[in-house]
Amino acid sequence: MTESVPHRAMVIMAHPDDIEYFVGGTVARWSAAGCDVTFVLTTSGESGCDDPTLSRQQLAALRQAEQRAAARVLGVEQVLFLDAPDGEVAPTLELRRQLVANIRRCRPDAVIVPDPTRYYFFEQGYVNHPDHRATGEAALAAISPAATNPRYHPELLAEGLKPHQVTQIWLAMPPEPDHWVDITDVFETKLAAMDCHASQISDPTSWEQSLRRSSAFEGMDGLVGYREGFRRLMIA
Repeated sequence: MTESVPHRAMVIMAHPDDIEYFVGGTVARWSAAGCDVTFVLTTSGESGCDDPTLSRQQLAALRQAEQRAAARVLGVEQVLFLDAPDGEVAPTLELRRQLVANIRRCRPDAVIVPDPTRYYFFEQGYVNHPDHRATGEAALAAISPAATNPRYHPELLAEGLKPHQVTQIWLAMPPEPDHWVDITDVFETKLAAMDCHASQISDPTSWEQSLRRSSAFEGMDGLVGYREGFRRLMIA
């Protein structure tokens, strides 16, 4: 199990709590190693709660606050929300333009995005959320070729946002990971970050058990550790 720590990184996900659940341990390790990480959320998660007393606007504000609190636990200061409608994300040219602008502005070496090919989690009996897939598709199109080519979204050049080449793409939630990050030492940090998303956690014990089951592995010494899996594309 190996690990690469970039100098600057961006994590692009659909909803508040996606980052913490799927890649929170990796983010915690990178941040602790000095990596400058930026979070980009395509939605504010305003559809993700059964509480009828909360309006969509109130829930969006609450979930944005929860995401910022979770980011602080993971050592991340910059959290950006693109305000696509929760449950209706589509890989539009406008969403791609917004992502290109942020990639050119932050100039990350590595970007973590949802694997857009992942439709099902058979082992968990879970159909992947369409917002995850749409966000991953838009993010990949933004990374390449749009962020690197000055002829894509030329209006961004007038804003001083010059082309930028991301050199590492990390696909989160892939069906067949080929790269693992050992998060055993920061697993409690991942749990603490998840705890910030109180609006999403009706049963904290069940959430923790789910995270432990999905992340656990047995090391060569026979001890149980925790890890997160990716498919990683290195761009020359």
